[in-house]
Amino acid sequence: MTTLEQKQALSDWFSSLQKRICTALEEIEQEYQGTDNLPGQFHFKPWIRDENGGGGTMGLMHGGVFEKAGVNVSTVYGEFSPEFQAHIPGAAEDPRFWASGLSLVIHPMNPFVPAIHMNTRHIVTTCSWFGGGSDLTPTFEFEADTKDFHKAFEEACDLHDMDDYKRFKLWCDEYFFLPHRNEARGVGGIFYDNLDTGDFESDFEFTRNVGEAFLKVYPKLVRRRMNMPWTAEDKQKQYIKRGRYVEFNLMYDRGTLFGLKTGGNIEAILMSLPPMASWL
Repeated sequence: MTTLEQKQALSDWFSSLQKRICTALEEIEQEYQGTDNLPGQFHFKPWIRDENGGGGTMGLMHGGVFEKAGVNVSTVYGEFSPEFQAHIPGAAEDPRFWASGLSLVIHPMNPFVPAIHMNTRHIVTTCSWFGGGSDLTPTFEFEADTKDFHKAFEEACDLHDMDDYKRFKLWCDEYFFLPHRNEARGVGGIFYDNLDTGDFESDFEFTRNVGEAFLKVYPKLVRRRMNMPWTAEDKQKQYIKRGRYVEFNLMYDRGTLFGLKTGGNIEAILMSLPPMASWL
C-alpha cells in the first residue's frame, strides 16, 4: 500500500511538473511574434473540496499561441459514493480513497498546431495503481508531427522492463474513439491504467517519464507550426474538430466522470473543453 512518504512524493512531483510545463508554454508565448497582444501568462487558482478532503490548483492561460491551455493538479481524499464504488478497483471493500495527479489540455490558436491532452495520476483504495497517458489531436495531420509524438512516448516506455508501448498505444487508440461517429478522436498516443507491477518506484518512474516525454516533444511541435498562416476556413475546420473533442469528454471520458463523482472542482474538471467549438 502507498505510504505517507510516497503520497507526499507523488503530490510534490505533480506540482513541480505543473510549474515546469506552464513555464515551457509561457516561453513559447514570449517567442511568438504573430500578435500585438501581450504574451499569454498562466493564472493559478487554488481550490478546496467542500465537505471533503484535499484540493488542487488550476492553471489557465489564454494567449496568442494557446487559445486555451489548462494545466491542473490535485490531491484529494475521502469516500466514494455508493453508486460509484463498484466502478473503482478496491472501493467495494472500503469506500475510502486518496488520489493525486496532473491533467492538461491545450487548444492552440493556430489550426495547424495540434491540440493535446496528457494526464498522470495515482489512486489508492484497498489497492493502489498508476494511470495516465497522452494523445494528440491535430485538425490537420502532419506525418512528421505524428511520428515524433509517438517516438517520444515509445522511448519513455522503452526505458522500462515492462516494454508495453504497443499495448499502451493500442489501448489509447481504443479508448479515444467516438463509437457514435465511428472515428478516432485524434492520432493516438499512449494510455495506461491500473498499473501496479509490485514495484512502486519503477511504476512512479515510468509515470514521471510520461511527463518528461510531453515536455520533450510537444513544445517542439508547437514551434514547428505556430507561425504557419491560416484562413477562416482552416479555423472553422478546427472548430468542428473541437466539437468532437467536446463530445468525447462529456460522453465517454472516465477522468471527467471521476472528477464529477468525487466532488472535484467543476471549473477544473471542465477545463478540457475548448473556448470555441462548432457543429455542422
